[in-house]
Amino acid sequence: MDASETATIEWRIDDAPVAYEPAVAAMEERVAAIRAGTAGELVWLLEHPPLYTAGTSARQEDLVDPALFPVHRTGRGGQFTYHGPGQRVGYVMLDLQRRGLDLRSYVCGLESWLIRALAAFNVKGERRPGRVGVWIDEGGGHESKIAALGVRVRRWVSYHGVSLNLDPDLSHYRGIVPCGVRGHGVTSLAAQGVTVSMAELDSVLKTSFFETFPTGV
Repeated sequence: MDASETATIEWRIDDAPVAYEPAVAAMEERVAAIRAGTAGELVWLLEHPPLYTAGTSARQEDLVDPALFPVHRTGRGGQFTYHGPGQRVGYVMLDLQRRGLDLRSYVCGLESWLIRALAAFNVKGERRPGRVGVWIDEGGGHESKIAALGVRVRRWVSYHGVSLNLDPDLSHYRGIVPCGVRGHGVTSLAAQGVTVSMAELDSVLKTSFFETFPTGV
């Protein structure tokens, strides 16, 4: 990956946890600027303090313990999910129209990005028909979700994005039915026996991103 490949995309990494509402406001401002042609595309990697978000398809019965963490209603697609320390959130603001991507191909691309990143750590991430996200086959008929997706598109510019579990407290998921999927678990790189720093994960995510979403379009 040379400098020309990354020139049109800003890559931002925040090391300190970012509150949810200011992050959404920052994304909305950037999306408007991308659409207006006054700013370039952006991939923003961050962590949030412990919280739940409810997407546009969230069902109230899937909020098992509303008192456990703050709950934020959001305009992204999907249902309930958890964000917190040890989880890398990737907010992706791309001009889908310029790239010739429709929503389906964009979501498929996000999944491919995460699957490539996991493969760098010898972890096999997989898609499942009818379930958005990336899954790990645990054997014996059991599988767990390691990465979630929730996107929104405004005037063909994407925002929100993905979350990948590095080493979060998986017990924090107990307050929701993650993504409305019952009968399956959640996992992380650490739970899969992979010891890696957040900085190492970020480096792999960056390389994998440009393999999946080349800028020369």
